Amino acid sequence: MRTVDFTPLYRSVVGFDRLATLLEAASKSEPPTGYPPYNIETTGEDSYRIELAVAGFKADELSVEAKENLLTIAGRKAPNPADAERRYLHRGLAERSFERRFQLADYVVVSDATLADGLLSISLKRELPESLKARTIPIATQAANAQVIEGKAA
Repeated sequence: MRTVDFTPLYRSVVGFDRLATLLEAASKSEPPTGYPPYNIETTGEDSYRIELAVAGFKADELSVEAKENLLTIAGRKAPNPADAERRYLHRGLAERSFERRFQLADYVVVSDATLADGLLSISLKRELPESLKARTIPIATQAANAQVIEGKAA
């Protein structure tokens, strides 16, 4: 395994310490298991959707939590007592617990989550505060030496 030293990055940038910390954490993280498979798509200019294939999970066995720019999706499968008496020749359906984490950008919030046909869909939206949105500043003009002539037309 290769390690990357981010010390020069910390010395040369100011105000990007969160980005450097994310890069360092990503380089040290364990390799992903790939379970459950997921898609990330953009559905608009400031909206996104994450879809996870969670076949076999019920809504009460799944949890979606957003906290401090971290979206955590967990599935906890309780042991089924009926499975103890079953004898499988092949067991290919994954019914194991999982936890998947996504790092969210600033001002990205979860708008809703739905479970249908074995897919958990989580809708995200970037909501910038009014103070950060671009605004147009009107430019006022003054006539420097404007002379107003009052009188009657002859």
